[in-house]
Amino acid sequence: MVLAKLDHFKETWDGRYPKIYKSWHEKWAVLATCFEHLLAVKRLIPITNTMEKFSRQLIKVTKSRTIFPSADNLSKMFYLAMIDITKKWTGRRQGWSQ
Repeated sequence: MVLAKLDHFKETWDGRYPKIYKSWHEKWAVLATCFEHLLAVKRLIPITNTMEKFSRQLIKVTKSRTIFPSADNLSKMFYLAMIDITKKWTGRRQGWSQ
C-alpha cells in the first residue's frame, strides 16, 4: 500500500521534483522503518517540548549568577533547581518505553 502511494507520488510530482522521488526510492528501507514507528514518534513529541522547557528553566537559574567558585557549586545549584522544577510535573508519558 505504501509503495503504491510512492508510485502515485512519482506520477504526480516526479516531473516537478525528480530528486525527491529518486532519493526516497533509493533510501526506501530507511524511510519505511520511520513510517512504521511514526505514530509512536508523534506521541513522544510533547516530551521533547518538556525537555526544552526543562533546559530553559535551568538556564534561567544560572543567568542570575554568572560566576561559580567550583563545578561542585554549579552541580548543587542544578540539583536544587531540578527538585523545584520536577515538583510541578504530574503524570507519566504513555509509550515512553517504546
